[in-house]
Amino acid sequence: MLFGGFQPFTLSDYPSCIAAIAFAQGCNFRCRFCHNASLLPMLAKHDELLSSEDILAKLAPKAGKLEGLVVSGGEPTLHQDLPDFLDQVKRLGFKIKLDTNGSRPIMLAEVLRLRLIDYIAMDVKGPLADYSRICGVPVVTDAIRESISLVAGAGIAHHFRTTFSEQLMSSADLDRVKSTVPEGSKHITQAFQPQHALDPTLRPSACAS
Repeated sequence: MLFGGFQPFTLSDYPSCIAAIAFAQGCNFRCRFCHNASLLPMLAKHDELLSSEDILAKLAPKAGKLEGLVVSGGEPTLHQDLPDFLDQVKRLGFKIKLDTNGSRPIMLAEVLRLRLIDYIAMDVKGPLADYSRICGVPVVTDAIRESISLVAGAGIAHHFRTTFSEQLMSSADLDRVKSTVPEGSKHITQAFQPQHALDPTLRPSACAS
């Protein structure tokens, strides 16, 4: 795997767990509200990327001090070697939280089958009918539906989350999103961070003009 960054410590990204974060490089969405544009391309400047080995080397000394690793992105499930990386992290004694956009249910099902993750956070970008508009690319919403079902039925800790921007969604749209989340699963509404939005028309300067 290739990673675009590593954060050695977080108290807020893995509920009830002291963790680090590894940011997988590359994403198949171009969400208009995205504030991590540097992680979108699958390839970036070589000297700015970290390998799986780099991340494992950073984690090894933290065994017994940190409890977990958040594997975020970008979109981790785009990487075919994700299961192998997660297995190596597990062997170091860390719990794993996976952040995903749910676009690759086959990979999600595989890491669940192998019991390689302890927590899942899945983004539900908006009402399914509006996915392509919000995500900036054509999206197969059947895959999103399948992933929602997989996450809800995984039998491990999980939540769904939606970034709410008034420029992209109405309150009624947000209610529609919440209705797609199965009963018994937690949904979190995240505040939109406009300063570094991928779509420049959503940034404060553009909205002010």
